[in-house]
Amino acid sequence: MAASLVEFHDVSLGYGSQRVLTALTFTVHDGDFVALVGPNGGGKTTLLRAIAGILPPQGGRLSRRVVRVGYVPQERDLDPVFPLSALDVALQGRIGAVGPGHRLGPADLTIAREALARADVAALELRAFHDLSGGQKQRVLIARALAAQPALMVLDEPTAGMDAAAERALMDLLGSLHAGGTLTICLASHNLGAVANYAGRIALVDRERGLFALDASAELLTDEVLSRLYGRSMRVRWVQGWRTIIAGGARC
Repeated sequence: MAASLVEFHDVSLGYGSQRVLTALTFTVHDGDFVALVGPNGGGKTTLLRAIAGILPPQGGRLSRRVVRVGYVPQERDLDPVFPLSALDVALQGRIGAVGPGHRLGPADLTIAREALARADVAALELRAFHDLSGGQKQRVLIARALAAQPALMVLDEPTAGMDAAAERALMDLLGSLHAGGTLTICLASHNLGAVANYAGRIALVDRERGLFALDASAELLTDEVLSRLYGRSMRVRWVQGWRTIIAGGARC
């Protein structure tokens, strides 16, 4: 059994007097690839922030090993005129790693450039971040997270707004980073089909229905289980070696 990184024991999450999710009990293990899937406003971002250590629990017990976390927010959460180059953004990942009061040096620059290369955007290092495409921005933000040299990477809707080709390319990148064996990944997505072929475990999260169901992808992604959890007909089919989710005649 892999070591636990984050453990939730009957945890409640929310903001002020507002409860968003309750009675959460699960563990994120070292080496996991966990996808949180559900509708917009369903609680995915709230849960993701708790996993990242940004949001404290309102109740229950949340314990974690002390590990460095790389956080990739939704692109819409950033200043649209972010006046920095792609390399400047990647270098931001080193600030938390070196600690307050320490200046960044040549070694940090090398790490940031290596992170851009791992995210396949090394050629963009001098480009202004605000001039990049949505997919390029996400890769630069992933590079910023990688520059922190994290054990755990947490991503909030990393493929939002992308077309199918860009979405698959970014998920391929995350799959490749995870396959390196040193990175645990937790991400949120509203698109079950986008993560079905990558995540080892999937959690369905929907605060309105009081739904939280976490299981291994192979156990969760069946016609019977998905139909019961979603409350409507769901089918899982393999198309040219690719797992496809079909709901009510439409892919999701």
